[in-house]
Amino acid sequence: QVQLVESGGGLVQAGGSLRLSCKAPRMITSTFSPKTMAWYRQAPGSQRDMVASISPGRSTYYADSVKGRFTISRDNSKKMVYLQMNSLKSEDTAVYYCNEFPFADGSWGQGTQVTVSS
Repeated sequence: QVQLVESGGGLVQAGGSLRLSCKAPRMITSTFSPKTMAWYRQAPGSQRDMVASISPGRSTYYADSVKGRFTISRDNSKKMVYLQMNSLKSEDTAVYYCNEFPFADGSWGQGTQVTVSS
């Protein structure tokens, strides 16, 4: 299984924006392209939940809590998945991970911390 690498997190004020990136450096394009990819997040003391997913055909799904504020996208040629996060709220504070959907246990990366100050 292939470990994914997330980046782009940081500290931002409520109402601000961040763009997260995820790359699959060890995955070949022909393996990456057919996968549904997703972003997950885990807040302290909480379970890891999926917030958005994108299919090979670029159909998207969003959790109700982020719908209208977050946008997931992918670039198969670069083996990258992105999460544009706008109108951030304090409750978006979490470590964000990308993975396949359904997730592959061996593919979790280190995640990227997003902290939203109110």
